[in-house]
Amino acid sequence: MFLQTGGSMSRMKTLNVGLIGCGFMGRAHSNAHRKVWNFFDLEYRPVLKAICDSNEERAKAHAARWGFESVETDYRKLLARDDIDMIDLCLPNNMHAEVAIAAAKAGKMILCEKPLARNGKEAEGMVKAVEKAGVPNFVSFNYRRIPAVSLAKKLIDEGRLGKIFHYRAKFLQDWTISKDVPQGGDSLWRLDVKAAGSGVTGDLLAHCIDTALWLNGRIESVTAMTETFVKERKHQLTGKMQKVGIDDACAFLCRFANGSLATFESTRYARGHKALYTFEINGEKASIAWDLHDLHRLAYFDHGDEGKVRGWRSIHVTDHGGDHPYMDKWWVPGLNIGFEHSFVHQLADFLTGLAKGKPASPTFAEALETQYVCDAVLQSAKTAKWEKVKKAK
Repeated sequence: MFLQTGGSMSRMKTLNVGLIGCGFMGRAHSNAHRKVWNFFDLEYRPVLKAICDSNEERAKAHAARWGFESVETDYRKLLARDDIDMIDLCLPNNMHAEVAIAAAKAGKMILCEKPLARNGKEAEGMVKAVEKAGVPNFVSFNYRRIPAVSLAKKLIDEGRLGKIFHYRAKFLQDWTISKDVPQGGDSLWRLDVKAAGSGVTGDLLAHCIDTALWLNGRIESVTAMTETFVKERKHQLTGKMQKVGIDDACAFLCRFANGSLATFESTRYARGHKALYTFEINGEKASIAWDLHDLHRLAYFDHGDEGKVRGWRSIHVTDHGGDHPYMDKWWVPGLNIGFEHSFVHQLADFLTGLAKGKPASPTFAEALETQYVCDAVLQSAKTAKWEKVKKAK
């Protein structure tokens, strides 16, 4: 396709998107597809070709709000369409493997919401499918693309922290404390083990684990404990009280391949916390810390500073010029961006990788490593023993 720009012809390739799922992540991904071309110079431009949801009324409302050209209620019909290039998968976890494998067989590139699957076995099948089909693939661990977190990666890779000794992370919420909160159905599938696979481990800790693997390398072994505080909840689909099979809280220790030690904690029972995700990394030369509630700032301590001025500093990650990742694509220095921008950034990276023939990270194969850590955590909680983490090939 050609666009007239300032009297000259510039080449642009459209990428027709079929997005499946109209929930929280469906909105976040729809927003990214709409905004990415406005702020990033890209060879590919996403076109919101079709929205798919089993609830037709909901799908039509989503299409009207976000500008999708058409509606489908069966993902198989969406995959069969010749005018769809990419499948953006924003479904409950139990549907990831089924739909992604079918999409790969249909020759569609795939963007999949995290976690990759409910467990490592399901995820392995997804990896095999995309590799056999040779289709581009990506998993939406969006916190990597928050500029302050990306800056942390840059500082670590530059060697500013030196040898890493400790990594600690937590992700705290409080929305399931009431025993009257039901499980299952469209809105509360995360509390249904058949749909989710696990509780906070696959939902919240998966984010913490992915970030940790990206920043600090492979996790070799874990020891964990979990707890389900409310043992039974009414299921929204059956109306009956059913056993709760997910973990409401999880805490684990681990050893990284680089010799560092780590603690991870996640719960939905931390009264007063809606989405407190933090991490801190302590190295021989320096330390860094980040807090989702103050997401545009990175705390940094450099032991090499002169003693009289040595101390924790707060880096406001908004500068242009390339020092602060992604920020030169937005507003003037000093102005903040938010949570939703991380989805725009990851899509921009995916599209840039597509144009250059260099896959953006994490691919399905890379996200499999996070799945293996989650599996080891849940297994350790059952055995009360240290468990080794399976190596991704």
